[in-house]
Amino acid sequence: MFKKMIFLLLMYCLLGNGVIAQTSDKWVTSWIGSVQGPYPIGNPSAQPHMEFAIPTPSSGVNNQSLRMIVRPDVWGSKSRIRLSNAYGDRAVTFDHVYLGLQMDSAELVKGSNQAVKFAGKNTITIEPGMSAWSDAIHLPFLTQANRAKLGGRKLAVSFHIPKASGAMTWHAKALQTSYISAPNSGAVAGDEHETAFQFATSSWFFLDAVDMKVPSSTQAIVCFGDSITDGTASVMNADDRWPDFFSRRLHNEFGEQFVVLNAGIGGNQIAGPELYTSSQPFLGGPSSKDRLKRDVLDLSGVKALIWLEGINDFSKNGNASTEKVIQEYTNGINALKKASIKVYGATVTTALGSTSSAHGFAEQDEKRQKLNDFIRTSPLLDGVLDFDPVTLDRVTGGMKQEYVPESTTGGPGDKLHPNRTGYQAMANSIDLSFFRNLKIKNQH
Repeated sequence: MFKKMIFLLLMYCLLGNGVIAQTSDKWVTSWIGSVQGPYPIGNPSAQPHMEFAIPTPSSGVNNQSLRMIVRPDVWGSKSRIRLSNAYGDRAVTFDHVYLGLQMDSAELVKGSNQAVKFAGKNTITIEPGMSAWSDAIHLPFLTQANRAKLGGRKLAVSFHIPKASGAMTWHAKALQTSYISAPNSGAVAGDEHETAFQFATSSWFFLDAVDMKVPSSTQAIVCFGDSITDGTASVMNADDRWPDFFSRRLHNEFGEQFVVLNAGIGGNQIAGPELYTSSQPFLGGPSSKDRLKRDVLDLSGVKALIWLEGINDFSKNGNASTEKVIQEYTNGINALKKASIKVYGATVTTALGSTSSAHGFAEQDEKRQKLNDFIRTSPLLDGVLDFDPVTLDRVTGGMKQEYVPESTTGGPGDKLHPNRTGYQAMANSIDLSFFRNLKIKNQH
């Protein structure tokens, strides 16, 4: 009897510890690619010719497999993915869905590719305007011992689309190479070799979020904005957008207690467009008010948001009033506050003298400075990241010269988008104590 009691007590302790270990973990979004559409409406960077992989954009991909390469900001022992048909014009079926560890190019680490299911099934059909989360996927290549070594490694999410997809939901400016098999090449997503993935793309298609099961103390910070957050003019495949530099600073300071998510869309606006649909698209994607729910509120574990946006509202394409932009900004802050998300405003950087035909004029700069005055003084915000003086040449009113030449292709730059050097300076200017206080407050 005594031995039986000891055995039961040991089992209780072991099971109890297991339950504690499981319940102390939670889902936190570890990567996002804010979607827009349909392809090819958007602002990609360094996009290869796509006519061989996608001969007819309105028909989309047909009996092809896609291998999307993404970098989770933190890793967990389990993952799940979200596929999106937000801007499709017909139902899209996904089958042969896999998740593996990238080795190089479209090649995967041997034995890492894991089958993904949706409600226990190997296939899912997603209606237009909808998205779907997968079941949890165990990652056998991730152990407690090698978790730290996976920092910066990239995940390959592969899937097959058996019939013509029609209008394709995508994220144009990935600045990350992903891969597509040839039309009618069949279901090759389970193949860990790169052979079948003949074509490259610098955009993400259909995949828009990855969650990881991580300790419950982990909190996500969303960097919400336009092309300057999306990383225009940064180095291709180098992860040196300002949110990437910021992420590395946070990890150096706090380990894996924070996740940084990039919710930038090139050309995005706060106040416009009034209407955004697959049949009435806009290069810059849906307005902030139309995507806050999907790209922030519906994600897992979000505790804070950094908002850097507005320059496109004041361009010749946007031409919004400062009052309209501030009103929509205020509405967004209130919606986020209602969800107990802290909001940090980032001042909008200069575009004065830009070579872009839609930017660079005096009226735009005046509106930008008025918006920055609101950001610096608004009691609604939990803090301010003052990026404006970091990038500003005080003599010319334009961007500092060393931040102008773009880093993606080595071009002269447009005096609107900072290069890698500028993004690093922006990230280095962020006061990390904002987030130290966030960490402490949310632990109690």
